[in-house]
Parts: sequence; structure tokens; C-alpha cells
Amino acid sequence: MNRRAFLTALSGRLLAAPLAAEAQQAAKIARIGYLALNRAAGPHRHEAFLQGLRDLGYVEGRNLVMEYRDAEGKSERLPALAAELVALKVDVIVAGGGAQAAVAAKQATRTLPIVFASTADAVGSGSSPALRDRAAISRGCPSSSRS
Repeated sequence: MNRRAFLTALSGRLLAAPLAAEAQQAAKIARIGYLALNRAAGPHRHEAFLQGLRDLGYVEGRNLVMEYRDAEGKSERLPALAAELVALKVDVIVAGGGAQAAVAAKQATRTLPIVFASTADAVGSGSSPALRDRAAISRGCPSSSRS
């Protein structure tokens, strides 16, 4: 191989490397569906959620796409909004509207993970199956009311 051919091949590889790295990063974009009964009622919760994602390295517009659906306080809208999120093929649904949003999300899909912040009785409300059901995909984070 002559010197000119070697340098041409080397230059091509060096120029292609950043494009390959960008393609790999593009494949790692997370898509989160955020289903809320009324986002305006608790903006601090939503901002805390986004800050937690940023702390974990997920930044909206860089490696994270958020799909928001807000029922604006009308619980009858939740099932249709949950179905929209499923149709968008999000990776996970975050139910930010308590048990009603979690139940709507659970009824819309059997394959997507569903995360909800808190509810008084997740099993009783139907947002989470009994603990003996190991095939469950809905998960809640218990909240405490300590003062």
C-alpha cells in the first residue's frame, strides 16, 4: 500500500469516528411518557422528578424525550391519554396523578413498565397487583408523611 492510499484511508476513518459516536449516542435516547391528572396542581413534584432525572444524567432534549399528557383535572380523560402514550411507544409511563392515573396506565398496557409516586393503597386501588404476583410491571414508590 502506498503512502497516499494509507493516508486517505486513515483520514476517512478519523472523519467517520465522530459520526459513529453520534449514532451510538442517538440510540440511547430514553422516551418517558408522563401521565398527569393535573400537572398544574403540583408543579414542584414535576420539577423534582426532572431534577432527579438530571442527577442521573438524563437531560431533556439531549438523551431524554418526555411525552406529556395532562388530563387537566378531568379523570375521564386519563384512559385516552394513557392510550396515546402507549401508541407513541414510550419506554415507561410515569403516572403523576395518583391512583387514577396509575390505573388508567395499567389498563392501557400490559407490556410497558408503569411507575407512580404514591397512593394510599396501591393494591386496593387496582394500580398495582398483589405482592404475590411476580409478573407485575407497575411499581410505586411509597411516600411517608413524617413531620
